Order: sequence, then C-alpha cells, then structure tokens
Amino acid sequence: MGWLAAGDTYEVALVEGRVVARSASAKSPAEGRRERTLPAEIRERPEVVELQRFAEWLDRHAAECVAQVDNWMVSSLPVPTALLAQVWPDEAWQTALRDIVVVGEGPDEVGFLRDADESQGLRVVNLDGETVRLTSRTVTMPHPVLLPDLEELRTFAAESGVVQGVEQILRATWPAPGDSDGGDTDVVTEFAGAEYRSWFHLSARATSLGYRISGSRVVDRIRDAGRVFTASVGMSDPYTEEKAWTGGLSWSHGDGYRSLPLHEVGPVAYSEGMRMAAALHAGRTVPTDGAE
Repeated sequence: MGWLAAGDTYEVALVEGRVVARSASAKSPAEGRRERTLPAEIRERPEVVELQRFAEWLDRHAAECVAQVDNWMVSSLPVPTALLAQVWPDEAWQTALRDIVVVGEGPDEVGFLRDADESQGLRVVNLDGETVRLTSRTVTMPHPVLLPDLEELRTFAAESGVVQGVEQILRATWPAPGDSDGGDTDVVTEFAGAEYRSWFHLSARATSLGYRISGSRVVDRIRDAGRVFTASVGMSDPYTEEKAWTGGLSWSHGDGYRSLPLHEVGPVAYSEGMRMAAALHAGRTVPTDGAE
C-alpha cells in the first residue's frame, strides 16, 4: 500500500499493521523518515481514521482465519481442496494455512501444505522432503493425536524450520486412557486445585484462552469423529470464597451434564480437555517463595 496525503504536511500509510506518518515535503523516499508517533494534528483526519479502521479489520480477519483453520484441525473435518485454492491468494489465509499438515484420500498422501491452485490441486512437502501434488477432492488437517507419524513430522519440521500459523504438530497432546488405565472413572483430578486470587481472575484466564464460562464450569465443546463432547473444569463458588480454585475435569455428550466414563471419550476430546485443564493450571497464582 502506498502513501496517502494527510493534509499538506504529512503522508500516511499502513506499515506492518499500524498507521505511520512521514513528512510530505521530502524530496525522496530516503529523506521521508517516519514519525515515531502519529502527529496530533492529523490523528482525526479521515485518511488516518479510515486506515486505522482498515488495520483493525485486517487484524480481525487474520484472527478469524486462524480460528477457522484451528476448528478444521481440532475437528479433523474434510475441507474441499477447491475452497483452499480460492482462499489461498489472501495473505491472512495463507499465514493460517501454510505448513499445516494435510492428509488426502490415500494413506501416503500426507505433507506440509505449501500452495493451493484450482487447476493443479495442493502442493505439499512430504516426509522425504519431496514436493508432491494432492488432487483429492477433499483433505483433512488432522488433530495431532490422530497423526500416526507425529514424531517424524515434528522432527522434520524442526530440521526444516517449519513454522505453523495454527498450532498443530507442536500442540500439547494427552493419550486417552484405556479401560486398564482407569478408563472406567469419569473425572480427572491431575490439574485440579489450581488457586487463583479470585473467581474473576480464573474466569478471565479461561476466556482469554478461548474457553467459555457456563455456571460454575469452564467448558470447551469438541467435535470428535462426528460426535460432540463438552469438556468441563469445575470452579469454586464465587459467592462463598474470596479466592478461586479449579476442580476436576470431566466430559459429557453435547451440552449434557452426565459425566462420561473416560473410556467413552474420544481421543481428540480427551486430549483437548486435558489441554484446557493444563492451561488453567499453568495460570494459577504461584506463591512468591515458590512453594506449591
């Protein structure tokens, strides 16, 4: 985007997501050094206001792209390759999609997404370092617990300098327990008892991580193999306690309240619920002496 006149004295432009100004009297671009802050005399000019609104829209758009790709990944939903080709020219979509691991219709059709074209399909880099084309009608962006070659993908990414716009292969995961590992129980207490200064601090932590508050619970709805689970972490009563604590983690079908035995919880739902509980535990109030 070029520079726009903002009155007779300054020019403005959108640079790295923010509105900047420079003197309009410079004889060359090198002489037109940017002002450290927007001069007060042009802050309310329509050119500046419109650029700021555009910058805010770009931020929202980028966040929406990341949220959509994250939803596709967590849900492992099939995504039409034609749709990916249509959105690929958009820089925000590219940032969210680039190097996401996609899987085609065949068992060997897996790789890091590098390009999408309506006529030639998707271009991916596989674990052999080769660039190949995927022409499947749809692809999935599997949750990492569903990727059989997860460790190999992580090693390849580290060696190749791969940086994903959406956390996928480096996402923290927890394997679901089997019946012999306590799968008949219905509550996980591994991350229970995290103390916060108040209920409001705990709820603020939860919402900042993208989770919802429902009554006295922090909840996350997860689609897993066509089923919808709700993972819930209990919270102490804000009306009877000055401080706040997290409770146990449980899962239910849909918006139900009956806790499911752990062996009935899908692998993605289990992992994402544990991820939520661990994130809430990580934000707890830590005593200054370092004691638990």
